[in-house]
Amino acid sequence: MTPQRLAELVSTFPSRRIAVIGDFFLDKYLEVDHGLDEPSFETGLNANQVAAIRRFAGAAGTVVNNLAALGCKTLHAIGVVGDDGEAFDLRHCLHKVGCSTDGLVTCGEIMTPTYLKPRDMRDPSLAGEHERYDTKNRSPMPRAVLDQVLATLDRLLPEVEAVIVLDQVVEDDCGVITAAMRTALAERARRHPSVLFWADSRKHIRQFRNMLIKPNQFESVGHANPLPDERIDLERLKSELPSLRTTTEAPVCVTLGERGLMVSEPVPTFVPAVRIEGPIDPTGAGDSVTAGMVLSLICGATMPEAALIGNLVASITVQQLATTGVARPEALPPRLEVWRRQNRE
Repeated sequence: MTPQRLAELVSTFPSRRIAVIGDFFLDKYLEVDHGLDEPSFETGLNANQVAAIRRFAGAAGTVVNNLAALGCKTLHAIGVVGDDGEAFDLRHCLHKVGCSTDGLVTCGEIMTPTYLKPRDMRDPSLAGEHERYDTKNRSPMPRAVLDQVLATLDRLLPEVEAVIVLDQVVEDDCGVITAAMRTALAERARRHPSVLFWADSRKHIRQFRNMLIKPNQFESVGHANPLPDERIDLERLKSELPSLRTTTEAPVCVTLGERGLMVSEPVPTFVPAVRIEGPIDPTGAGDSVTAGMVLSLICGATMPEAALIGNLVASITVQQLATTGVARPEALPPRLEVWRRQNRE
């Protein structure tokens, strides 16, 4: 890719129209100042003192944050939230980045999913992170609520160029992307071939049909419970990827960690990552790949071109520690030059 081609694609990012459907979480960071700790009078236990709070839209919201940072101006959030303070905060976070929340259905039967992240504000490294507290719903999502979600999607489909599906909840049918929802989305993807449907899932990625999926290297070959530092050989991926593409009836983008991406077009193509030195925080890296690739594809990029832009975006976000990072358009050309130099070598 040349700098001119990158500039051509990025220049059209602002005009794109994208809907993100799935599990929207609130990321809530508690900045703890241990210099202020005091014992509880009632229990004698240490009372951690929170000196600041940072709130961000997480999970599907992380995809929205990355799309907005890259310049996409028309964004729609489609999902379900509770009738609680976390829902208020989540909507506020999405509004701040210019995303419409008209598609977020309020349901008093659930809690707004939340990742509560206490951390030592005096230690900016990853070592400063405390144990996380997760608020998730562990009962089936009400069908009537999901019907409202689908009605919103149907209303927006004529207006958008891409639909990004984010399946964050691993408990079966307890999030927005249930088995029935996957079937309904596959049918809509079939009926709307001009709209790019893209799916990402923490557990069910091989169950999506008629849409581009983003499995990791192990999911792409059906390898469960990989060992630490295990890798799938690139030649094995190239030989098995066509079969997965046939099953899903759509292109596939395989994430390979620090190695980069492999995409089908339909011939499997390996696109190396930008090599990064120093500490990294991989939180949200996959979501930043999604944002960069989807925007690029609906701007006319080929799959390998989109994968390269996804790699560039992720190389920027992983260097932002103790937060879920984003990349700005102006940061992409310098990173492309780094990638070109590394691959000339």
